[in-house]
Amino acid sequence: MNKFPSYKPYGEQAILIEWQQCIDDQILEDMLRFKERIQKESTQFIVDFIVGYHSLTLQYKEPILNYKEEVEILQSIYKKDFTAIQNPRFLWEVPVCYDLQFGIDLEEMAQKSKLSIDEIKIRHSAKIYTVFFIGFLPGFLYLGGLDSDLYFDRKPTPRLKVPKGAVAIGGKQTGVYPCASPGGWNLLGKTPIHFFDVTQQQPCFATAGDQIKFIPISLDEFYQLEKEVAENKYSIPKTLVHD
Repeated sequence: MNKFPSYKPYGEQAILIEWQQCIDDQILEDMLRFKERIQKESTQFIVDFIVGYHSLTLQYKEPILNYKEEVEILQSIYKKDFTAIQNPRFLWEVPVCYDLQFGIDLEEMAQKSKLSIDEIKIRHSAKIYTVFFIGFLPGFLYLGGLDSDLYFDRKPTPRLKVPKGAVAIGGKQTGVYPCASPGGWNLLGKTPIHFFDVTQQQPCFATAGDQIKFIPISLDEFYQLEKEVAENKYSIPKTLVHD
């Protein structure tokens, strides 16, 4: 694994910082610590930080006049001691109903994988997933840590509408659709909670570096929690895992 990241100009007002191209918790931790140190020392020049699986893009307020000098500044910041993490990280327990009413692709997934439907549910909910970044929709969490036996190719023809809260697998990733949208991932369940809520001070409850644990619930429990969520009576259980 490369010890240091590489730097590339990304238009006139941005720098793309890249690590080794793989989904890795250590790379994510390195990126987040670097981001926190940059925020502490250079926020007056940068307006946005875009985190990817193995990249960090810095968007500057104005065109970068001396790219080489700016990279040298970033390299100097990177080499400083930034082992202390400033932002807390949480493990969020997300309730998921794997009933066939919501898991409409479970039977097909079972046939392809030679696993039973129950085994797919057990394996999916047994893992603790890491939030790497948020996109392509507001509140869509890109999660790492999926069991390799649950890798399923995206559907050749995407659905025109995947329901809000659908829990799905696409390739080597699993995630939750924060709103109704077209999508080609395989659907195996649904959560009653909101992954993006504009009425909240922090619309998406999780951030990069957090962890997600899917908690299986029955169909009756799903409808009960859905009601509590609608009445603002439900809070997602969380545990502090990093401070």
